[in-house]
Amino acid sequence: MSIPSAKRLGVRAVCLAAAVFTTVAVTAGVAWAAYTDNMYPTQYEQSGCFSESGPDGQVSCQTDNATLTYYMDSGGSNMLETEDRNVVISVMNSVYAPTDFTVSLDTTPEFSGSAETDIVYEESAVGMSASADGVTFCNNAASTLKCDQQYIRIRGAGHYVKGLTCHETGHAVGLLHGNKSSPMRSNSDELLGCMETPTSDEEGLQANNIENINATY
Repeated sequence: MSIPSAKRLGVRAVCLAAAVFTTVAVTAGVAWAAYTDNMYPTQYEQSGCFSESGPDGQVSCQTDNATLTYYMDSGGSNMLETEDRNVVISVMNSVYAPTDFTVSLDTTPEFSGSAETDIVYEESAVGMSASADGVTFCNNAASTLKCDQQYIRIRGAGHYVKGLTCHETGHAVGLLHGNKSSPMRSNSDELLGCMETPTSDEEGLQANNIENINATY
């Protein structure tokens, strides 16, 4: 039995709508195929980004865009030695640059205005608890979600290693520990890569962290 033209068009429209819906559903499934969402904010971490003059261990923020600039303190008591600088450069070039970030070393950093250098690395323990080897804090919040400039402080005497540098840089772009991820994971879960705690010296980003970074930026 033949189908009238109007009815054939109606059936075709329904089929096309179903195909579009299926494509969207599949695409959405792929986009959120990560092992866990450990990118701020999650249902377990919604404290809001705000400016701090020093670390208190509470602030979580994303960086303000996919163009990620960084500077390493080159003078005074917070200066990074050559060995420490080489670690930071290696982490940024080999770990974060292969993601969707555009990473660059800023040799003429900006500390005010609308285009501040995104991450400033210091060799310092000021404001850190005795049990911490590194901290990250927002110096200038752009919103309750994003920070325009973040500081990373890591103790001297050999504490600038790949794993810890990757970990604190992860916090600076919004990555969280396992107990603040959704679904919640153990802080020591190996699939969190360098965001696990404690972090091994040679740890880098695992696939889950990369998926969260690329889905966000």
